[in-house]
Amino acid sequence: MTTRVLLTGGGGFVGHHTLEHLLKNTDWEIVVLDSFRNKGLSARLRDIFTANPNEIKRVTVITHDLTSPIDIVTNKNIGDIDVIINNASESHVDRSITHPRPFIENNVSLIVTMLEYARTLKNLKLFIQVSTDEVYGPAVNGLPHPEYDMMLPSNPYSASKVSQEAVAISYWRTYDIPVVISNTMNIIGERQDIEKFVPLTMAKILLGNKIKIHSSFIDGKWASGSRYYLHARNQADALLFAIKHCLNNPNKFSEGIKRPHRFHVGGEREVFNDEMVNMIASYMGKEGNWIEYEDVKMGRAGHDLTYALERTTLNNWGWVAPIPFENSLKHTVEWTMKNKVWLLPNA
Repeated sequence: MTTRVLLTGGGGFVGHHTLEHLLKNTDWEIVVLDSFRNKGLSARLRDIFTANPNEIKRVTVITHDLTSPIDIVTNKNIGDIDVIINNASESHVDRSITHPRPFIENNVSLIVTMLEYARTLKNLKLFIQVSTDEVYGPAVNGLPHPEYDMMLPSNPYSASKVSQEAVAISYWRTYDIPVVISNTMNIIGERQDIEKFVPLTMAKILLGNKIKIHSSFIDGKWASGSRYYLHARNQADALLFAIKHCLNNPNKFSEGIKRPHRFHVGGEREVFNDEMVNMIASYMGKEGNWIEYEDVKMGRAGHDLTYALERTTLNNWGWVAPIPFENSLKHTVEWTMKNKVWLLPNA
């Protein structure tokens, strides 16, 4: 029997890269569930299907608002499912700060919808809850958070992701849903929304505007914040690797494990914010002084200076990121420069 996967948010940035990776590396059938109401774009799916015309027959796209229960007709259209990858979520920190109520309500309603749907499935083998490094809050003194570290969210977005994880774990224990949690770091890649750092930086440079970066002012000097970046293809590769591993290992409460499997997906090295801007400008052929430092303590409430995750579980399982960071960023910038339709003026 062919494995059947339900991918939520498949029209989103990370979701469509996950879809393409599954099409290229498996023979699985994939059902994409997306509201196309927030950041899901049919244009992303069009590009994937154009590049993989022979694989379209394996994909079913269903439009559904995930804040509402999955009705009986939609359930029937989805069919039997072996693996759920719950990738859909609102994810922009600034928007969560300016409009917290709809942001939190969306993300919490979404996870309840998907877990309630999961309870109806007789043969579900795995429920991957895609989460973020931000649930742990900032990395104190740059020290990476271990898996299952204490959660200390800094803003409504990260709080909503903590809520999703908590609800998922409760369904794992109460209803024996085979939940596995993935925490990932900052993701880059083609067709990313303009509100995210790489395309926003590119748009500002093209318009001749400087880029404000998270920093701190210490002893009379600016110290840039940092992130660990990975390409969406690496994220998708880690998910596929983990799915294959977890399908052969117990992950239900009834099977005697103490808590759901959790794995961190992190970038290979720390990249400082000012370094990132300079690399992007260089790959654009626009070297110059594009940086404006902004103290997170003064004007960026709810924003963290640095994130870092240990990658113990994936390392122990034997996963290796297939694409180096520099190659990923260079390809992303060059592709986007050739496809400026994805760089709308927003600066």
